[in-house]
Amino acid sequence: MFRTKRFAFLTLILAMCISGTVVGQQINTPAPSPSSKLMQTVGLVDVTIDYSRPGKKGREIFGNLVPYDKVWRTGANASTKITFSGEVTIEGKTVPAGTYAIYTKPGKNQWAVMLYKDLSLGGRVAGYNEANELTKFMVTPMSNNRSVESFTIDINDLSNTGATINISWDKVIVPIKMTVDTDAAVVSQIERFASNPTASLANDYNAAASYYLGLKKDLDKALVWIDKAIEIRPNAFWMIRTKSLIQAEMGTYKDAIKTAEQSMKIAKEANNADYVKLNQDAIQDWKGKK
Repeated sequence: MFRTKRFAFLTLILAMCISGTVVGQQINTPAPSPSSKLMQTVGLVDVTIDYSRPGKKGREIFGNLVPYDKVWRTGANASTKITFSGEVTIEGKTVPAGTYAIYTKPGKNQWAVMLYKDLSLGGRVAGYNEANELTKFMVTPMSNNRSVESFTIDINDLSNTGATINISWDKVIVPIKMTVDTDAAVVSQIERFASNPTASLANDYNAAASYYLGLKKDLDKALVWIDKAIEIRPNAFWMIRTKSLIQAEMGTYKDAIKTAEQSMKIAKEANNADYVKLNQDAIQDWKGKK
């Protein structure tokens, strides 16, 4: 009898443990509208977009599933959020650094795009309050020759001064133009650097000179900076090449060739075949321009 009761008790405990384990476990299944996170640097500004991606699934999207001229969360689940690490300009409107929700009002010919300051609203668009809009702008949608199955936000047409944020779903693309004042940000850094008497790092001088060279801006100043860089690192053949490119851009090809020959000589000693060829090609090109 004792053994029977003991066996029954142990069996009960075992059953409870097994039952508790099964009940305590969570079953993971794929989300109907998977979450996505896009991170992109535009100029010197980091742009991050958090959103969910519903599927078309054979449905008619705009004008049906997503009604025209009504506030839309711009995706699924919670509202789509966009974060800027620095100030940007979107469709001509200044947007300070920060995180905002993106709401839209899709239309046949125009979309209203709103950046919203209240991040707690989420998908409850019935509570949308225009007083919480940071800014609002109108965008003309474009037709897509292929159908996009999953709602997509991407950033393309990248340059140092801007990019295009594209909202795409079904056969509609909504391009949103964004610009950043990279030049002002870089010039501000350069000016702070140049005014600091302890700022004598060759790499910083080289970066400043290379930036001005890329913009073809104040090449005399760029030449001063690259000379300072080379003074600190006289065997930096890549910096010497930068100087030759500045000289060539200024039209002083004889000086550019002489500097390129110096860079090539040091690059050979360092066994850097890439820079040897770069200098050889440049010298050959500049010989006819002396």
